[in-house]
Amino acid sequence: MEYRRAFVPGGSFFFTVVTERRRRLFVTSETVDVLRNAFRSVMAKRPFKIDALVVLPDHLHCVWSLPPEDADFATRWRLVKTWFTKHCASWLREASDQAHQRKGQQSIWQHRYWEHVLRDEMDLHHHVDYIHYNPVKHGYVCRPVDWPYSSMRRYVDAGMYSEDWGTGAIALPEDVGNE
Repeated sequence: MEYRRAFVPGGSFFFTVVTERRRRLFVTSETVDVLRNAFRSVMAKRPFKIDALVVLPDHLHCVWSLPPEDADFATRWRLVKTWFTKHCASWLREASDQAHQRKGQQSIWQHRYWEHVLRDEMDLHHHVDYIHYNPVKHGYVCRPVDWPYSSMRRYVDAGMYSEDWGTGAIALPEDVGNE
């Protein structure tokens, strides 16, 4: 099967990236810190902006904005995944490598990821809401602001969300997320 990616120079994109076999890699601050450092390393060489992010135990969602005239998110994701894989604790790599040794696959991440080009401000708003509500959706916390691996706190501090946003029922569009 041939996958088609939508490359929009200077665009903003929503991504879902999943660990191989939905392995719960991001359950400690140590592994989340390695992921943060992977993003920082790649951003230093190939700039982009992370507009919103949530890291859950077995997947992450984020919105990126690329520089004008740059549409290459695919290389950035390859570099982030590779950096993380090379720098994560050796025990993490070894346990995962044994399971996939015969297949010759990268064993920490699913090979592909989901991307969606954000069409307008409303589309962006819906996806940022989805990102921030995701820990509640999965039952990890009762309030989005309580999840430590999210950009939600930054949005609250900037006055874009209230502390109690997402504690009641909220309506999220059905076409958002694809996890």
